[in-house]
Amino acid sequence: MTSVLKAVFYPRFSRTWSQVFSGVRYCSTGAGMSAGGSNSGRALIGVCQMTSRSDKDDNFQVYSELIERASTRGAKVVFLPEGFDHLGGGVPQTVSTAETLDGELMTRVSALAKKHNVWLSLGGFHEKGPESDSSRVYNTHVMMDNQGAIVATYRKTHLFHVDIPGQVRLKEAEWTIPGGEVVAPVPTPAGKVGLAICYDLRFPEMCISLAQMGADILTFPSAFTQTTGMAHWEVLLRARAIENQCYVVAAAQTGAHNEKRRSYGHAMVVDPWGCVVACCHEGTDLCVAEVDLDYLHKVRREMPVWEHRRHDIYGHIELKK
Repeated sequence: MTSVLKAVFYPRFSRTWSQVFSGVRYCSTGAGMSAGGSNSGRALIGVCQMTSRSDKDDNFQVYSELIERASTRGAKVVFLPEGFDHLGGGVPQTVSTAETLDGELMTRVSALAKKHNVWLSLGGFHEKGPESDSSRVYNTHVMMDNQGAIVATYRKTHLFHVDIPGQVRLKEAEWTIPGGEVVAPVPTPAGKVGLAICYDLRFPEMCISLAQMGADILTFPSAFTQTTGMAHWEVLLRARAIENQCYVVAAAQTGAHNEKRRSYGHAMVVDPWGCVVACCHEGTDLCVAEVDLDYLHKVRREMPVWEHRRHDIYGHIELKK
């Protein structure tokens, strides 16, 4: 069986380099990248890592530079983390500074998309809630095209709640209104992108639903805590990629947002075989990776797990209508 798997999948590594750290194989497709994603079935994406704080203008300068760097390197889609607009100012500021999707901040971000001719995954925008629930906001993943138009929005459905005495306490429902639906994958120059946010990563049912709807890429813009990130971040990302045979893209917050809140970082891209093909270093950073849809289809064709599911035994995962 091992020799068969080597014959089927290892030819991909002839155009890659790989190293093993702590038993995990890391691969890079840098040598085979096509600038601007011009090769059929391939496109470059940029994945951002930053430390958002309470000042929205300061944060804007940081991710503006990251978007420009990604565009210069040929990325067609750029992914920003949860809370790219602001973090760390406390619940009152989060609520009071929330904006609508047609507000000042999104107008400025729209101009960036158009200026740099890139699609933007804006994961975790603090969207103003309705008057009937004015003390909370939506945590909204916005997909914007290269003309600056919003083409899809997803409001975070799974809200994080952790209380570890002496370490961390976060109860997202105190300031966030849960979303009520999974959004169909969005066609982009890099493939069909399934929209999720951070804590959604822990719920494989949602990922299966997105894959069943045609997602090529599952994206989890995040602000994972230091404690949970060290334990679970990479293994969950790689698991979602392997079990759904999708690329997984995870832009991330990193470092200290204030004296009480710190994020894990380690923004990365995982391919459908479970290899980490790009990862940011410590601090503010950008990594660029190639999404190769031909390779994705090869993995699915040669290990057809979707055809082997026993729905006659355990049923289907279906979205409510």
